[in-house]
Order: sequence, then C-alpha cells, then structure tokens
Amino acid sequence: MNIVNLCFNTDGLGYMSFEEMLDTAAELGFDSIEIACGNWSKAPHIDLDHMLENKSARENFMEQIKHRGLALEALNCSGNQLAPNEEGKEHQKVIEKTFQLAEELNIKQIVMMSGLPGGSPTDITPNWIITSWPPITTKILNWQWNEVLIPYWQSTVETAKSHGIEKIALENHGCQLVYNPETLIQLRDAAGPMIGMNLDPSHLLWMGGDPVMASRKLGAERIYYVHAKDVRMERNLLEADGALDTKTIDQFSQRTWNYVALGHGHNVQWWKEFFSVLSMIGYTGPVSLEMEDLTMSPLTGVKKSLNVLKEALPNDYE
Repeated sequence: MNIVNLCFNTDGLGYMSFEEMLDTAAELGFDSIEIACGNWSKAPHIDLDHMLENKSARENFMEQIKHRGLALEALNCSGNQLAPNEEGKEHQKVIEKTFQLAEELNIKQIVMMSGLPGGSPTDITPNWIITSWPPITTKILNWQWNEVLIPYWQSTVETAKSHGIEKIALENHGCQLVYNPETLIQLRDAAGPMIGMNLDPSHLLWMGGDPVMASRKLGAERIYYVHAKDVRMERNLLEADGALDTKTIDQFSQRTWNYVALGHGHNVQWWKEFFSVLSMIGYTGPVSLEMEDLTMSPLTGVKKSLNVLKEALPNDYE
C-alpha cells in the first residue's frame, strides 16, 4: 500500500485529449489526477460550464477517470481573483463555478492561489510588495492584508463550506500575498483551518528558501497538498543578476532560473530528503507532478520526472 498518493496535474499533457491523457496517466502508474478548471490554466481537460449544466457529462467524466483505475484528487482554479480589474472579476467567477462543481462531484479539496490585490482602493493592477523600504510599502501591505485579503478569505471559507469543501490548498507562488510558510500561517490564523498550503518546492527554491525546512515549520497539519516541481538556478547567469528575473519563461536560455523536470535542478538525493522529511512529520496527502520544463517534450518531461518520484517517494513501486 502506498503511503503517498501519486497524483498528476494534467496540464502537463495539455496537448492530449482527455481520454488520451487518462490512458497515459494510468499506464505511467499515477494513482490520481488534478484537473485545472480555468483562470491561469487553459483548462484543456474540462469544460467548466458544460459540466455544471449537464449531469450526464459529469457522470461520464467521473466514469472515464474511474474506468482507468484513477481518482480525481482535486480541482485547481489558480488565478488572481483579487486583481482590481475585469480579470480579477472573471477569475472570481471561475472560482465560484469550481466550488459548485466540487460539490456536484463530491470533491473535498481545492488547489488555488491566495490572490494579490492592488496597492490602494484606486489601483487597477496588482502590486506585490517584497521590501519594507520606502515606508509606503508597509502601509500598502497592511492595507492589502487587513482590508482585502483577510476579509476575502473569511468570506470565501464560508462559501466553500456551503459547497462541502473541506480543504483549500494555497500555492506558495510568487506575486501572491501568500508565498511562503510565514504568510500562509498568518492567513490561516485569520481565516481558519480550512486554509492550508499547497507546498510547491520550486517557488521557495527560486526565492532562496529551503522546502525541507519549510515542511518542518508548517507541519503536516498545515500542508494539504504538494506540487512536485523542480527549479534550476542557472550558473553563470544567477551569480551576476540574482533571482529576481522578469524575463518570460520562453526565454529560458537567458533566465537566471527555470522550472525544469524533476532531477534536472535538484538531484534524486535532494528529493529523497524532501519526501522523507514530509513522511517524517506525518504528511500522507497527495504529491502532484507539475511539469513545466520547456527544454523537452511534455511527455518526456513527465516520464523523467516520474522516474525521480518513484525513486524518491516513500512508496514501494516494485
């Protein structure tokens, strides 16, 4: 019996049809899948509106998954619902629909982002504060948390409860108000225990953090989900310019860091320690492979990453 559920974020094979993706995931040995419903994802494997409107579509969707011996682990609606513009409003609509679909499908866990508002009531673009100087930055940050983020999540938790959702796993992504253990704990203390972390080691790594130490700080009770994604800090580029890189990810040959297949940034030994410590603190939830390496084909990246996972996870795959 596996200790950890080996899950797959299906956007990694977004070019495949739903059926082909399921066949591939089953053949590769995944236990479950994570389906993105929209916002920053193109939602390649689900039509959110059609699913909400059509009971037979929902039944067929779940049967196709079950038929391959897979389970639907979570729905993902990552985006920025707190953006002070039309995009933020549209992202919020997708979140609300995803919550509704979770109820219809009896899915208890949602993966998403905390959101990032503007810096004042009159802003029309998000504002990520990552320094305490000049003093205006602290005023902005306090306003974002106290006037926008905490009230939003206190309300959203109640909405989620009304749809039977039990856990919301927030990814520690950059350009979000929750981006590390400290900010996750701060929001959880204000909004309640439905809020936990989707611990993605790749983001902490490029920010200079240590996911192993982050795991220990959070404890299993605050880690609801784990994304398995690697990052490589690019030698000869990072040293000169640092990790605050604004070049788009398709310019990977010039960036100071890149998302890569597992094992292509940190070796198997690193991943063994990471998963061993997660097991040590009592984490038994899903580990969902997220593949965003642009230097190889998606399927190749999934296969190479899966080899690392099967060696590093505290499961017996023999």
